[in-house]
Formats: sequence, structure tokens, C-alpha cells
Amino acid sequence: MRLEILPVLGIGDVTEGDDLAALIATAAPWLRDGDVLVVTSKIVSKAEGRLVDVPAEEGPERTAARDEVLAAETARVVATRGGTRIVQTHHGFVMASAGIDASNVDAGRLVLLPKDPDASARALRAALRERYEVDVAVIISDTMGRPWRNGLTDVALGVAGMPAIRDHRGEVDPYGNELQLTQVAVVDELAGAGELIKGKRDQVPVAVVRGYPTAARPDDGAGAAALVRESALDLFSLGTAEARADGLRSAALLADAIGPGPDPAAVRRAIDAVAGLIAPGTVFTHVTDDEVRTSTVATVPGWPVRATGLILGAAPTPVDRPDLVRFGADLHRLRAALAAEGVPTTLLPPPTGSTALATLAL
Repeated sequence: MRLEILPVLGIGDVTEGDDLAALIATAAPWLRDGDVLVVTSKIVSKAEGRLVDVPAEEGPERTAARDEVLAAETARVVATRGGTRIVQTHHGFVMASAGIDASNVDAGRLVLLPKDPDASARALRAALRERYEVDVAVIISDTMGRPWRNGLTDVALGVAGMPAIRDHRGEVDPYGNELQLTQVAVVDELAGAGELIKGKRDQVPVAVVRGYPTAARPDDGAGAAALVRESALDLFSLGTAEARADGLRSAALLADAIGPGPDPAAVRRAIDAVAGLIAPGTVFTHVTDDEVRTSTVATVPGWPVRATGLILGAAPTPVDRPDLVRFGADLHRLRAALAAEGVPTTLLPPPTGSTALATLAL
């Protein structure tokens, strides 16, 4: 394969209502069938009128206006650090500031992402094919950062005329190994290649990648939507601080979610059923959270501050008789007996460095 990356020069400033197909065809009459047209999303947004007015001067009013625009473009917040906000847009893209841009535009305006980049790519491809008789693939690109890596690169937001992903699964490598997971985001790679020519300050918003073996297809394909990972498969859907806060919120609501606690009489019946087998003479006390904090936490280093449930030990001072507590199968027998009484339990380990206590959280 031999690729060429060619700049499309002379497009100039794009304003609302401009005909992108005409601008590109005029600036690049040398376009050929099978070329891949990489178009910066900003000129698509400008042509489609995806601009909003904000105060031109930096200050609280401009910040407030920008925050309002960002909120409207945000489907959910992924992470926030200082003034930086990583969000998921309504398209499904995870980007800093929802892709809102203040560069290469008047000071009193902001540029939003195209409303539907795949639709924009399809419309541009159709216009070039129908009016200028050239059949190209179209990629609408924008700049993104990457988790765990410094630096920015261009990726595809919209695609028409070629698959977004080249799927190698089921193919065999030169060593005879069947490929199981390899799916290459070729449109992202081509978008990055186009950016090498376009640059950020050279006012070259369109590049052509020539020589890539795109499959000739009359349809536009599934578009860049195929690149958006399903939420069920997203292992990093939140930033660290946001995931921790979400977990704490869920824990705070857990008591309300699970409803009233177990029947004390059912707990007592289960304990009585196996008490003699576990450790004759051991006192099993169903304690409250306040009792745990005032006795257990004070006397056993490392015990969870919010521990609740059944404390197995010698009352009233559990740590005075550690020899009366047994673990393993006997403790699991107690849990089984509780389950038989319809009392759900979770086995918690004893505090770090202690063998004096065990907890069945109810």
C-alpha cells in the first residue's frame, strides 16, 4: 500500500450557509473516485450554523455563558479537575468540554460540534457524487485527548462511504494464530494522517488521503457511531473521584433500597439452632451500630467504623475471650442457618491483625 496525503488549499473562511461541496470541489478539482476526504468538523459546524454568541471579554459573564452552553451539550459528566471537564456528548463521544471550541472564530462566538456528524458526512458525500461526479469517502474529524497518554490527535466524528472499523477477527496471522480481538479504527488513523497536513494554524481544513483501499460501496455504511463503545462494556465510565463519590452515594442509599432489617426472632432461631455446634458457652449478641462503635471500635484496632451486624464473641467485652470464637465451616453453618430462616447475610472478615471477632452483616 502506498498512501499520499494531499492538502486542499484555498477554501478560505467558512461562514453559515456556505456550500461545502462547492468549496471543496472548486479548491480540489483533482479529486478522484476512491479518495478519502478528511474534513475538519469546525468548517462543517460553521456551514451548518452551529455557533453560539457569548461575551467577547474574558470574565465571569463569559465563563457563565460558556458553562451554560457546555451543560446543554453534555449528556453526562465523566470527570472534573479544576476548570477541566471531561463529558460525554449527546453523540456518545467522551471529550473535554464537549468539543466546544473558541479558536479560529470571532471572540464573541463559540463553535459546537455538528449536530449529527454522520449525517453531515453523508450529505457532503452525496453532494460531491451527484453534482461533481466524484465518489469519495468522507471523514468528519476533530481533535481529542486520550486517557493515559499526553498529546492530542484527530479522530473521526462522522464517516460516510467506508467502514469505520476494519475487523480482523477470525483471520489467521503469519504464525497460524487466529485473531480474536483485533478491530482497527481505520477512520481514526486516517483522520490523524489528514491532520499531519492540515495542522492547527495553517488554515487548511480539508485533506485528501489517496491510495487507501476502501471497499467500493454504494451505501454510506454505519458511520462513526460504530466507534462509540456500549456503556455496558465501558470499564472506565467515570473518573476516579467521580467513581468514588458514586459509590458513596450508592452506599448511603443502600439501607433504603433493601428495606427493613431481618426479623430478630428469625435471627435468634438460627443462632440457637447451631450455637452448640459452633462453640459451647459462646455468647452471640445482636448489637446495634452504636454499640459496635462504642465497644468494638474502641478496643479492636482496624475494625470498620461503620461495621454492623452479628458480632460473635463473649459479651459484654468480646475481645476478652478470643478463644471462644471459631471460623471456617462452623461460621458458614451459621450463615446457612440464617439463610434457611430467610435472613440474608454477608460474611465480613475480622479486623486486620485480629482473630477475636467475625461479623455476619445483616
